[in-house]
Amino acid sequence: MSFFEHVVNTLNYYVWEFGIPGNWFGFNDSTTIPFVVIFLVGVGLFLSIKMAFVQIRRFAHGVAVTTGMYDDPDEPGDVSHFKALATTLSATIGIGNIAGVGIAIHWGGPGALFWMWVTAFLGMCTKFTEVTLALNYRDEFVHGKEKDQAQRQLLGSVSGGPMYYIEKGLGQNWKWMAILFAALLGTACFFTGDAIQANAVANLMHSDFGITRWITGLFTAGLVGAVILGGITRIGRVTGILTPLMAAIYVIGGLLVLIFHAGQIVPTLKLIFSEAFNPTAGVAGTGVGAILVTMVWGVKRGLFSNESGMGSAPIAHSAAQTEEPVSEGSVALLAPFIDTIVICTITGLAIIITGVWSDMYPTQIDLGSADASYVQIDSDTNAMNPVVEDDYKPVNIVEGKNANHTNTKSSIQLAWYNVAVGKLYVECEGLCDDKDDMHHLFTGTLYPERDIAISKNGEEYTTLYGLAVKNGANLTNAAFTQGLSSLGNWGGYIVTLAVLLFAISTAISVNYYGTRCAIYLFGEKSIIPYNVVFIIVNFLGAVTALTTVWAIGDTFFGLVIIPNLLALVLLSGKVRDMMKSYFKRKPWHDNYEKRKRLKEQKQKG
Repeated sequence: MSFFEHVVNTLNYYVWEFGIPGNWFGFNDSTTIPFVVIFLVGVGLFLSIKMAFVQIRRFAHGVAVTTGMYDDPDEPGDVSHFKALATTLSATIGIGNIAGVGIAIHWGGPGALFWMWVTAFLGMCTKFTEVTLALNYRDEFVHGKEKDQAQRQLLGSVSGGPMYYIEKGLGQNWKWMAILFAALLGTACFFTGDAIQANAVANLMHSDFGITRWITGLFTAGLVGAVILGGITRIGRVTGILTPLMAAIYVIGGLLVLIFHAGQIVPTLKLIFSEAFNPTAGVAGTGVGAILVTMVWGVKRGLFSNESGMGSAPIAHSAAQTEEPVSEGSVALLAPFIDTIVICTITGLAIIITGVWSDMYPTQIDLGSADASYVQIDSDTNAMNPVVEDDYKPVNIVEGKNANHTNTKSSIQLAWYNVAVGKLYVECEGLCDDKDDMHHLFTGTLYPERDIAISKNGEEYTTLYGLAVKNGANLTNAAFTQGLSSLGNWGGYIVTLAVLLFAISTAISVNYYGTRCAIYLFGEKSIIPYNVVFIIVNFLGAVTALTTVWAIGDTFFGLVIIPNLLALVLLSGKVRDMMKSYFKRKPWHDNYEKRKRLKEQKQKG
């Protein structure tokens, strides 16, 4: 493992694994509950209680506002309620719904999907709170007349987000935390909304079509760059079209998978609930009683998917045309529901129902990749325990299998995504999508510390082939391919198209978040340099290992939520008062009547 990967994994450990032992809370599991998970879930529950579960009581109102029936074009802002929601959904509905769900199930088992639901339900109130604050404390730009139109095209007329409500709401003594948040989120956007998106596209294109990752990276970076250099108004137009289109294509495909397997939906739901509290089945990372592993992976991927508490969505919603912050907060609470409870559920059910989450597929194993590792299989529990680098030793292979022990379950084995690979081969034909494509069993020695394999004839290999599990977007692709096989072999192309559209639209929207942070920290002149770096990182994400890219993204996700959640707790009283005032005054009735009059006047000519 390289020094860079070691640093990434160390940081990821302190953010997502360092915490309180589960047995302190009565769990029969010594796995730690990370402080980040405790904080995230705890704040979500606190806000839900304080706001009297607004995510349930005002859900219908949020839907009504989103339809535009209460919009007033004369109010300040750059985009309608619907476009603001579309922009934030284009950032949240994406790789987290496709690759993220697959990763959660891979590491946490089927029960991880339940904990994604919990994160989304609590996150609905969290998002309501942060968006309401963002609209209340947003800034308006003042441009010179000669640059007014061009500047509005690039910047918009308003800017908001956690950095503004931290500074304005909590006072100047907290400005240091506003700066910290902006720096963390601005950096996180490079990885979570940029590199990870490109990585998912590159992996899928390489797996399905054999396209070299750097070629895909150039393509996605070029597309993203063409849009983001056009400013916020172009971003709004593009995401307003892409988001409904990509969501419709993906959801229809997923629903078809479920319709074709309708008889297994109820048993699958029962499995999800039982595995959430008593995990017994898992491909990697889970086992009997490992409830906290399942919980943590569900929360991590739920957070990545709907971004509740991260503080990114309030930046997009701040551009909404409204004078009533609570109205946009009501719109915002819909996002986690649509993103996680609807779309992630479709993905998760498709993966579990088709059984692909535990299937093995012909795979190219790059020995130097961060996705490759070594595991020791416990012969009693079948648990696959990762072998740390300090314990790496040469592994003798005969006819593709470990030769050190007749019982392979007690031997060290090469793993892909921490799951032992089947027999090892040195060749694979074509796209390597059938086990009969693999030829010539490997006999020789694996050298884990050198990331190479040397055959008995002295030939050196850095790549081998074998049956291995899928993960991320490739896993979801397999679910759609198998689930729609009765209609032909095109099911996986739905996922391929969705991944491409999701990745591009997400990167575009997340770039807007990053530029708002750059403006807050360094002023308007920082936009172009930030965009240039953003495009470069998009390319780099395409050529980096999946586990490394996601580990970096998770690390920044865990860090950036801390200052934002702290601010939400401290300002929660303000939001509660605004919420009570809004629903008592019912200002949306005036807007409705105004729109009605304007429509009548327009019809009269």
